[in-house]
Amino acid sequence: MTSLTISRSTIKQVSIFIGLLAIALLAYNYFGLDLAHAQLISGEDSPENITSATGGEGSFRTLARTIVNFFLYFLGFLATVMIIYGGILYVTSAGNDENVQKAKKILMYAIVGIIVILLSFAIVNTVIGGAGTGDISST
Repeated sequence: MTSLTISRSTIKQVSIFIGLLAIALLAYNYFGLDLAHAQLISGEDSPENITSATGGEGSFRTLARTIVNFFLYFLGFLATVMIIYGGILYVTSAGNDENVQKAKKILMYAIVGIIVILLSFAIVNTVIGGAGTGDISST
């Protein structure tokens, strides 16, 4: 029978997370935010104003996909920079085992990050691109 041990730092992190979540819920209830009935578009907004403010995007779905893709491209750029940094660190380690291990970790995590980013890109563009295009009719 194995015993489950939890480190003090894990307990501390979970406690901080639960505390912050509780504070957020209390603030939400205290200020009386009612997101279910919140109006995202006021009466003075028109499709022309929204389209001009969003750079020609009139559809929320297209705008959301553009924003998500921007962040995914940025994360891909950061992962590429980390691969370059890891490669330089690996080449300049000069046999120092500590630097070699650090470089291998950086390279491994950057490659995993790129894989996650590519999967996220494919999933987001498939889901958002396909949303609302299906014709669901009851027979």
